[in-house]
Amino acid sequence: MGKIERIQVAPEDRERLVKLVKDRNTPQKIVWRSQIVLFAGEGIGAVEVATRVGKSVLTVRRWRRRYAAKGVDGLLKDATRPPGRKSLTARKIKQVVNLTLNDKPPDATHWSERTMAARTGIAPSSVHKIWAAHGLKPHLSKTFKLSRDPNFVAKVEDIVGLYLNPPDKALVLAVDEKSQIQALDRTQPGLPMKKGRCGTMTHDYKRNGTTTLFAALNMLDGTVIGECMPRHRHREFLRFLKTIDQRTLPNLDLHLIVDNYATHKTPAVKRWLKRHARFTSRPRRARGSTWSSASLPRSPENASAAASSRASTN
Repeated sequence: MGKIERIQVAPEDRERLVKLVKDRNTPQKIVWRSQIVLFAGEGIGAVEVATRVGKSVLTVRRWRRRYAAKGVDGLLKDATRPPGRKSLTARKIKQVVNLTLNDKPPDATHWSERTMAARTGIAPSSVHKIWAAHGLKPHLSKTFKLSRDPNFVAKVEDIVGLYLNPPDKALVLAVDEKSQIQALDRTQPGLPMKKGRCGTMTHDYKRNGTTTLFAALNMLDGTVIGECMPRHRHREFLRFLKTIDQRTLPNLDLHLIVDNYATHKTPAVKRWLKRHARFTSRPRRARGSTWSSASLPRSPENASAAASSRASTN
């Protein structure tokens, strides 16, 4: 196509273009496009027009041709362009979903965006969009536990009913132990916190053995009866039962909910519970027997973990 130095601008088009240039609300790209056409209509060459509007000669010629082909309306919007990247086909999307659900990478437990992108030949961002659209999260997993106890339902009703509707003049205590707690200490004393500087501690530590935390959570008011002991045997459990007996009101029956641990069912523990009537007021509940592999409220353990975390950070 030859270079057009002068184009014919109809009077109504010129009036419209002048209004666009003078209108303060007109986008700047529409302003300089209109200026190109107005200057070209006056017979000004492409080089001079490019200098006046601050654009390249190629840009000037492009918009002169656009006006010649489509008029003023052709200046008001950009030409449609093909997408820079082809959209994903339904077959490719199905491949990603099937691999995510039915296959695993050879050297990992689950797919990541990068490994899936390398396998299917698409971008990691495309994998992310496919997973988000189908609600897939390969990096997440949920645990579950199926009890093999034939009396599971009855025991659930028994224990949960005790939590939700305890007897009159009785306390329900969730008892738990946290064993093998490391008693750690820093090798050197740290500096205290002061203005402009945080507290310090050494990166290494020395071990001072282990301890076991016994805790009983009062389900009525949330208070915890706790005691640390050097070992985790039935003797220590009996000592903790005596501590509970001493630190609770004597006129209240005590219902202990404990896990299915061997130290809770030794003959010595059974004899002690038999001698203390308020611990044996109800059959299964008095001895704290629960369903196998039960997951009761872990508040005593959570409390001990939080205390350990606070102690380690302080």
